[in-house]
Amino acid sequence: MGEKKFHFAWIVLIGLSIMMGVARGGVNNAGGLFLSPVSEDLGIGIGSLSIYLSISSIITMLFLPLAGKMLAKYNIRGLLIFGIVLQAGSFALFGFMKSVWGWYILSAPMAFGAIFITTLAGPVIINRWFKKNNGLAMGLMMAAVGLFGAFIQPFAGNLIAEQGWRNAYMILGVGAIVVIVPVILLMIRKNPEEKGLLPYGMKDGKDADFNPEENVLRGVTFADAKKSLAFFSMLLFLFFMTAIGSFAQHIGPYAIGTGYSIEFAGQVMGSFMVGMLVGALVFGFLTDKIGARNTGYMSMIVGIIALVLLIFVPGNPVVFSAAIGMFGFVTASIGTLGPLLTSAIFGNKEYGQIYATIGIGLAVAGIVALPGYGFVYDITGSYTLVLYMIIAMLIINIILITLAFKGKKNLEEKGLYN
Repeated sequence: MGEKKFHFAWIVLIGLSIMMGVARGGVNNAGGLFLSPVSEDLGIGIGSLSIYLSISSIITMLFLPLAGKMLAKYNIRGLLIFGIVLQAGSFALFGFMKSVWGWYILSAPMAFGAIFITTLAGPVIINRWFKKNNGLAMGLMMAAVGLFGAFIQPFAGNLIAEQGWRNAYMILGVGAIVVIVPVILLMIRKNPEEKGLLPYGMKDGKDADFNPEENVLRGVTFADAKKSLAFFSMLLFLFFMTAIGSFAQHIGPYAIGTGYSIEFAGQVMGSFMVGMLVGALVFGFLTDKIGARNTGYMSMIVGIIALVLLIFVPGNPVVFSAAIGMFGFVTASIGTLGPLLTSAIFGNKEYGQIYATIGIGLAVAGIVALPGYGFVYDITGSYTLVLYMIIAMLIINIILITLAFKGKKNLEEKGLYN
């Protein structure tokens, strides 16, 4: 089936967008808004509390490859329902906890569920459903994360202020399950074969301009990829990109530490989400137009400008909001550019396995960066040192993108890309 009729791929994309928007844009990103009120209420440092985010990252690192295999083997809707109940259910249970140990323990099931919902399902399913407009589809899905987050984050900030953090955890967690489970059941399918379709943009043998070569999935095998310069460059790119993006969980405490209110922190997280929305759309569109490499360079440069503004003009609320919005634009790189760079470098032949393994870089960064930023703040009383560290990581990433594409060229010259 060609693109002349409406293709079910777009229904799948809408379903993935709602799922990712609520789970990642809402539940995941709202976590940072709770750090200040919870640590104050329980009488512990932000660094100590944010260790739970580290534990989440360790669980993600350990179970990403297993989750990649499970997605390939089992019923995807069953896995996704299991995932959201674990992720959002654990988040809701935080509202009942009286000791920091509650966060440490519940972070494990929360992270395991989130691997399926917020990390793997989107890129893997989009790669199966979209032969054409892959970048656009990925961009639209991640834009939804920003769009939903732009509404949910200010709502969460107000909810914490009005209802207290305990009720806010419960309302957000249970709400996510109620919204996402029907979406999974009605809109998401593992691959086009389940609906008797070809992927969007793949030509039918009956089409006049059919060329069987176009339908072949090209790329590098996982066995060859994991020994390459490109693989290690991408692993490190995702490591630093996630370390950069991890600062999102500290935007709330950073805003409050700079002298702003919890309501303003919620609004600023809304700006961050709008930035993510714009970034995801721009990255998806530009990757299709000018390629993943040039889009990656542009993203890192925007990030450097945003950080410079935060370092030198933190007291102006308009500049602060704009800089956080630009930072949101850049962090869209994790969910959009990461997968698109991976498919641009390694192709689609064994994409799921390659991306799941490179994704370990995502997890390791969280283990180090999330509590690390909190402890830097606890020790120095400010996030300034953290902002300088992030600028250094953005510069390193420009070098890593260059090395990754050099590695791709090596793979092609060895005849491993076919």
